[in-house]
Order: sequence, then C-alpha cells, then structure tokens
Amino acid sequence: MAPSLSINFSKWWVKDSSRKGNPVVVTMENPNYSVLEIDSPDSAFQPLEKDRGKNAKQFTWLLLLKAHRAVGCLAWLANSLCSLLTTVKKRLFFGSVETEISAKAKFLFRVILTFLVIAVAFLSFELVAHFKGWHYFHNHNLHIPQTSEIKGWFHTAYVRWLEFRADYIAPPIQSLSSFCMLLFLIQSLDRILLCLGCFWIKFKKIKPIIHEDSSLNYDDLEGSNDGYPMVLVQIPMCNEKEVYEQSISAVSQLDWPKDRLLIQVLDDSDDEGIQWLIKGEVSKWSQKGVNIIYRHRKFRTGYKAGNLKSAMSCGYVKDYEFVAIFDADFQPNPDFLKLTVPHFKGNPQLALVQARWAFVNKDENLLTRLQNVNLCFHFEVEQQVNGVFLNFFGFNGTAGVWRIKALEESGGWLERTTVEDMDIAVRAHLNGWKFMFLNDVKVLCELPESYEAYRKQQHRWHSGPMQLFRLCLPAIITSKIAFWKKGNLIFLFFLLRKLILPFYSFTLFCIILPLTMFVPEAELPTWVICYIPVFLSFLNILPAPKSFPFIVPYLLFENTMSVTKFNAMVSGLFQLGSSYEWIVTKKAGRSSEPDLLAAEERDAKALSLPLHRGTSDSGLSELNKIRECQETVPRSPVKKMNKIYKKELALAFLLLTAAVRSLLSAQGMHFYYLLFQGVSFLLVGLDLIGEQMD
Repeated sequence: MAPSLSINFSKWWVKDSSRKGNPVVVTMENPNYSVLEIDSPDSAFQPLEKDRGKNAKQFTWLLLLKAHRAVGCLAWLANSLCSLLTTVKKRLFFGSVETEISAKAKFLFRVILTFLVIAVAFLSFELVAHFKGWHYFHNHNLHIPQTSEIKGWFHTAYVRWLEFRADYIAPPIQSLSSFCMLLFLIQSLDRILLCLGCFWIKFKKIKPIIHEDSSLNYDDLEGSNDGYPMVLVQIPMCNEKEVYEQSISAVSQLDWPKDRLLIQVLDDSDDEGIQWLIKGEVSKWSQKGVNIIYRHRKFRTGYKAGNLKSAMSCGYVKDYEFVAIFDADFQPNPDFLKLTVPHFKGNPQLALVQARWAFVNKDENLLTRLQNVNLCFHFEVEQQVNGVFLNFFGFNGTAGVWRIKALEESGGWLERTTVEDMDIAVRAHLNGWKFMFLNDVKVLCELPESYEAYRKQQHRWHSGPMQLFRLCLPAIITSKIAFWKKGNLIFLFFLLRKLILPFYSFTLFCIILPLTMFVPEAELPTWVICYIPVFLSFLNILPAPKSFPFIVPYLLFENTMSVTKFNAMVSGLFQLGSSYEWIVTKKAGRSSEPDLLAAEERDAKALSLPLHRGTSDSGLSELNKIRECQETVPRSPVKKMNKIYKKELALAFLLLTAAVRSLLSAQGMHFYYLLFQGVSFLLVGLDLIGEQMD
C-alpha cells in the first residue's frame, strides 16, 4: 500500500539536473492544493522500510503454509505406503499359496516365470548400457556402432546383442503382435456391431410381444385354471446352506395355480446337516399348501447336468409342458411365470424364454461392481441383440423357461461338459428351435464377492465352451441349418467370443507388450494400448452408467483376468488339468433391503394360510434336533485366509520390470499403462480385491 501523506501542497519543488542543483519553483494558484518535493523521479514509488518487512513476513508465512501442506501430503503418502507394505507382508507370510491339481496346469506359470527371469536379465543389461551412455536409437531407428566406436568387451557384447535382437528376435515378435492386433481389431468390430444393434433396438423400441390371439387374460381365469399350462419348477443345489431358504421361499410364492405347478428341490448336498435343513424348508412350504417335493440322489454323477437329467426322468414329468429352472441363489418375483410363459402361446417353434439377472450385492465391493459392468453388457447387449436378430443365444443356466418338448427332442441334459446350459442351447438351435430374451424381466441373484470364488467361476465358464466346441463341431458342420447360422456358431459364438478374445487379451497385453520394451524394434502403437481399449471399455460400461467412475479399474481388471481365462481356454481346448472341474460358487446369502421387507410381508401372509397336514412331522423333529445341537455346541472362530496367486504375481513383476525399462526410452503412455497394469496384477495376486474367503 502507498504511505499516507500530510504535506502542504502549496508549492511544488522539482530539482532540475540541467541547472546544477538550482530548483525550479512551480507555484500553484489554488492555495488548497498541497506541495510535494520530489528529489528524484523514482522517489515517490519506493516502498518504505516498514512495508518491506511486512511483505517479507507475509512471504515467509506463505512458504511455511505451503511447506506444511507438502509435509502433510508426504505423511499421507508414507502412511498409505506403509499400510500397503504391511498388508503385502501379511499376505506373503500368512497367505496360503494356491495349489494346482496337476503338473500340466503349472505350465503357464513356468512360461510366465521364464519371461520374468529373461526380462530382469535384459533390464540389468540395459541399465548398465544406459548409464554408460550407449544410446543408439534416434526417433526409434536403430544405429549399430561401427568397429571404431566400440569400447571394451562389454560394449562389444552389447553391440552384438543389438544386432541379434534386430535380426532374429524383433521379426517374430512383430509378426505375432501384428496377428494379435488383427484379432483385436476383428473382435473390436464385433463389439461395435453388437452395440449398434443394441442402439437400434432402443431407437426402434423393439420388444418381444405376445400374440394377441393367444395371450392369457389371468384376471378372467381366476375362477378356472384350465387356461394355465402345467409348469414344472426345478431348483438344483449342492451344499447351498447360505441361500437355500430364500430361493425356496421365493419360488414357493410364484403366482400360479397350485394344481398347475410342481416345484422340485434337487438337492445334491453331501452334508447331512444341510440336507435336513433343506428338507425342513420344503416340509414347511408343503404344509402351507405348496406343491413342492424334495429329491436327493444317492450317486452324484454329472454335476448339475446329472441332477437335472435325473429329475426329468421322473414319470410325472410327462404331464407338464414347461420347466423353469432357478439356481439356489435366484429369487424370482411372484409374477415371473405370468411374464414368461405366455410368450410360448402361438409360437410353437419357441423353445426357451430367458430372463435377465439382477444383483442384490452389486455395490458390495469393487469386485462385484466390476462384475456388474460385465454382466450388464452381456444381458443388455449380447443376449438381447442375438435374441432379436438371430433368435439364438447361450442359455444362462437359470432364470429361464424351457419347452419340455424342445428339451427332449434335442437330447435332454448331457453330462459331457461343465456348461450343460450352453450344450443344450446349441443342440436345440441345431434342431431348428428359437430362443427369446426378455430384458425387462429380472430375477435377483448374487455375485461372487471373493476373488477365489469368481476365479473358479470364470475358469468353468471359459473351459467348458472349448470342451463343447470340440464335441459339437462335427454336428454343426453336418447339421441342416442355414449356412450363415453355421458360420455364426463356429466363427462368432465359439471362436471369436470364446477363444480369440482370451487369447489376444493375454498374449498381446500381458506378454508381447512388456517384451517390446526390451525389443524396441517391435514396439506396439499407442492406439492399441490406449485409445481402442478405452473406447471399448466405454462401450462396455454404457449399460451400467452408474459405473462410469470405475472405467479405468474395469479396463485394468479385465486384462488381469485374461490370464485365468486364457488358462481355462487352453485347458478346455486340449483337455488339460482341471478342464472338467466343477466347484460350486461360494455364496454369501445376501438380500437387498427391499427384498427383505417384501420377503417378510410374504412370509407373514403365508403364515396366515391354513396348514395342510399331509406329511409326517418326523423330518421336522429331526431338524429341530439338529438346530438344537448347532446352538449348544460352541463354534470355534473361523479364520479368513487369503491366497497368493503365483501366475498373477509373476505377471505383476514382469509388467513392473517392463515399466522400469520404458522409462529409459521415455515412453510415457507405455510406462503408465505398464505401471498401473502391474499394480493391478499385484493387488489380484495378493488377493487384495474382493472379500476374503473362509
């Protein structure tokens, strides 16, 4: 601020340098003006000493404030790093390392470990050369030094390595990367076409309709059940202690005439206590007038397919026209059958009506949020587009209604693969049957909350299709369906979406990309590692718009899962290791708050119904004894163990090693991608994503 002046301004004295110190006097005529004497032209603009001290103090305080903020930020980063290192230490010392079933399943891990060792050796070699100042790349063009430029034996070895790398290593890597990029572009085009088909369906408001001449008016049929077809409902389960009660309760309250509906609870549990719990739940609803029966196989062969096949062999099944299937964690709404079964009327070629899944725990953790993105795209885009334009898609194994005649004519349930749902769908399609997908009919279910459960589920989902492809290929070629349908089955349904996708995802982004950091002659373009993947991730996340903040974690996690999907694809294609392994997905038994309130209201109404004592109470007495024993016996605390996944950890260190190498070449985009992708593999390898497993 300028200093305040109280000087008499009656005269203005100005020193004139040309007059040797004689001042020039300027007299102002207005005596009310003040006079200021200026000794030099800059004297009026010089700050006072007091102001200089004040400004210095303000500047000092500003520096101290910024220093305090910087120290606070560094302290937060240090605390976060210490927490992460502590968690990593616990995982390394107390986590259980995953164990593979066969020696063949360890092959992929050994391949990745070999690449890691080679990458570390190359990085050490490159670091020495970098610090010695041997830079032979200008605008990504290699310049091999002449003999006169070589200095010492180590320099000679480095030059020989450059020549060998450029002549023998870079060409095959470039060829493989070009092939993978071609597959990447083809799969990206397929994904874009699916999205365009979905946009067209939304724009034209295309929805499956019920034929007017065959639609059922349920209000007019309340007094008569003759217009309702006979429906069989099956609930296959195996040791589903967490979810059996809510699924049986939801299915038992389907709005359908009791004499036109039969519920089969197909229990494959090998735990006698769980068997009695399920029997008790079935007996409870049976006494409320629900037509429900309990079935348990003595010989549990064929997993879920064997369970369904055994149930369909019952003599009374011939009296039923349709069968609805729900897994143990699915909770259909009471109007499910009234929204699905009418589509079969007047449409004799329709074999399957598939409903969409909705998830009660989609916001439980990061893992469930990322799964929700994938499955929303699967139902909203893939299933809906294929259902509208092709009348064919893969049966999801649950939340669907089958025409029993179509099942029987297609050969019924077969136990030859772990994807019995896809198997029966392909065989029905080859026999000329049509499918329908209802995007507006949703059935609540549960997502795996732990990485271990999700990993095993994905292994089964990606190894089974390759098994099925080997078995179905001759039947597809010799079938009587149209040629374009054969092409769709072979090239799109199986090869592109089940084989090529995991192949190029793993090979291109997890193996070739880190190797190109050590072989710069084969460097991948930026659009491959950034622009197109981000664009495709944007398309994938459109059906779940609330998940847009997770677009980057989604992209990284999908690449992380490529190692599991690739391993499963190879094991299924070549019948290796655990290709026929079936492990029931771990459930938590969660329900959303509105579902709990609705279930409480339904149970209250059901309790008011008269009981039909047509069965013995011996099962309930045994159930009460089991519950009493469970209450009296003290339970030891269950420790939640995390696993350490060797393949993911090896890939994490490979990608991080490549990220360090990319710094030497100042490759910004490649560095950031490798860094974040390596951290993603590290978090998954240490089981730091999702819930812990009991």
